Amino acid sequence: MSAPRHFPSRIDGPKAYVSAPRRAGSWLANRPGEVVGGPQPSGPAVGNQGPDQGYVHKLARRFEDELVLSEGERAADVLEGACAVGLRRASLYGRAPVADDLRVALTVFGYLSEAAAELVDFRRPLFEELHHLTFHYSTARQIADLVPEATLRMDPPAVAAVCADDWRVPLGL
Repeated sequence: MSAPRHFPSRIDGPKAYVSAPRRAGSWLANRPGEVVGGPQPSGPAVGNQGPDQGYVHKLARRFEDELVLSEGERAADVLEGACAVGLRRASLYGRAPVADDLRVALTVFGYLSEAAAELVDFRRPLFEELHHLTFHYSTARQIADLVPEATLRMDPPAVAAVCADDWRVPLGL
């Protein structure tokens, strides 16, 4: 942190950043959990790896006022499921989550506009009590895996257009 100009200094000459001396040797991936020389692990209950995944919960709070919920649905459950789908979408691109990841997730399940009665009947048991993620992690994974990769790679307006025609298509049903 630099000092204000009016503050007296004991250092003569210009102030400039000096980096630390170079460390000898090269970096080694020797910590538990480091993945070297191969792809990230995949399979049941592994999830989708990506940077800054906790940020998705801050983004999710921005959508609380936009949700169109049916009777018996809770915003906390919906947002938890959307976070799972949004994180999967972000990991496909190898980046941190952004608002469009959640927008795609919420659009696919019809939470950003009035949804067809069949879609509401389909989604209600999936998202029920999901905000208790400690007990429902596998359900969140199922919701994330339910959306095909082709749908996740679409931009939000394209997903909205496909959903407007038939809600089953973006879910691969």
